[in-house]
Amino acid sequence: MSGIRYVRGDATAPSVKGAKVIAHVCNDVGGWGKGFVPALSRRWPEPEAAYRAWHRARAGNDFGLGAAQFVQVEGDLWVANLVAQRGIRTGSKGAPVRYEAIDTALGLLADKAVELGASVHMPRIGCGLAGGRWSRVEPLVEARLVSRGPVVTVYDHGG
Repeated sequence: MSGIRYVRGDATAPSVKGAKVIAHVCNDVGGWGKGFVPALSRRWPEPEAAYRAWHRARAGNDFGLGAAQFVQVEGDLWVANLVAQRGIRTGSKGAPVRYEAIDTALGLLADKAVELGASVHMPRIGCGLAGGRWSRVEPLVEARLVSRGPVVTVYDHGG
């Protein structure tokens, strides 16, 4: 039995009360503009600006696979930029998704969600342009996040 709540809707518009974190997967090359991120950028400019600045200054910070950046966009709402995609294209090493990086970043997300007393909202992270399989990601979400206590809602767009 999954501890994840699945709904149809827009992950950028969680309608629950209290602190919330919207999580999504980013690449490690500084690219922002396809997949889920345009929806984020339509609502708030801060996550994109913070991600691009984080990437530009990567020589002197923690930017890289498995890292997480938390950007407050409203009083009780944060966006978690989780770096878990190597590049942006499928190549000789397979799809860009890196499950071990998702696992590490989810641990950081769990720490933040517990600290804030926040629920977590996300699309099926790593399974769009990153090319991942939800059958591999879902157990990571369960083990790293749900097991720590935060309520997790996964959104399937449309419907």
